Amino acid sequence: MKIYPINTGYFKLDGGAMFGVVPKSIWQRNYEADSKNMCNWAMRSMLIEDGNKLILIDTGIGDKQSEKFFGYYYLHGDDTLDKSLAAHGFSRDDITDVFLTHLHFDHCGGAIVRKNDILIPSFKNAKFWSNDQHWSWATEPNPREKASFLSENILPIKESGQLEFVKRKDDYTANVFNNIDVFFADGHTESQMIPHIQYQGKTIVFMADLLPSTAHLPLPYVMGYDTRPLLTMSEKEKFLKAAADNNYILFLEHDAYAEACTVKHTDRGVRLDRKGSLKDFV
Repeated sequence: MKIYPINTGYFKLDGGAMFGVVPKSIWQRNYEADSKNMCNWAMRSMLIEDGNKLILIDTGIGDKQSEKFFGYYYLHGDDTLDKSLAAHGFSRDDITDVFLTHLHFDHCGGAIVRKNDILIPSFKNAKFWSNDQHWSWATEPNPREKASFLSENILPIKESGQLEFVKRKDDYTANVFNNIDVFFADGHTESQMIPHIQYQGKTIVFMADLLPSTAHLPLPYVMGYDTRPLLTMSEKEKFLKAAADNNYILFLEHDAYAEACTVKHTDRGVRLDRKGSLKDFV
């Protein structure tokens, strides 16, 4: 097995939305904001090469939305999904499986492209993995999340016949792929999938929106986007204790300054141990 970080670009979101009820005077000590209170965030995917499988976890925001839409999110940087795949010798056509942690636009927008005004999967040879509970949640969205679940990112996947569902078994499902298990988290959105990858005797966890950045490690640091913030806190506490106990390597999808980290137990709860690039840990 080989694992490659895939950088798809950067965007900006309001710091208050990203840190919820925590005051800026506190959270800005650990995460920078500009004069408009906007913070810089990565859209970092992961590519897993395992035998005849080439699995991409999340796809970034894509490029098919309008200029007005992208203007809200201040896309910047030179990274793209295609450039990052090419840097490792791959193209979209090589991908066998696209695993979508959840269907918010910054995680799945790159799954669909617009060609000749027709929406089609951007990975023509891949299966796309979601789960039944989250798919129903995303295709019949509540008013709070409706702006994050864009039908043009979601419905063409099913229409293509390439959609597959992971079967949820309580909060944990084993062996989704060889050496990949899933923890389900419901606080951010219904049935978000958090992959646990067994790699060289270590566990690497793709954090998606359960832990957007190292700055979100304290339990009250919960995004304003989360639909059930108290549940997120409970899920974070359970997960972070396991991560500290078992020395998990946490791969951070959104942290613009740290690709990965480890955590440790302290008298203030679970806190940051080390941070850096994924290659610093494996």
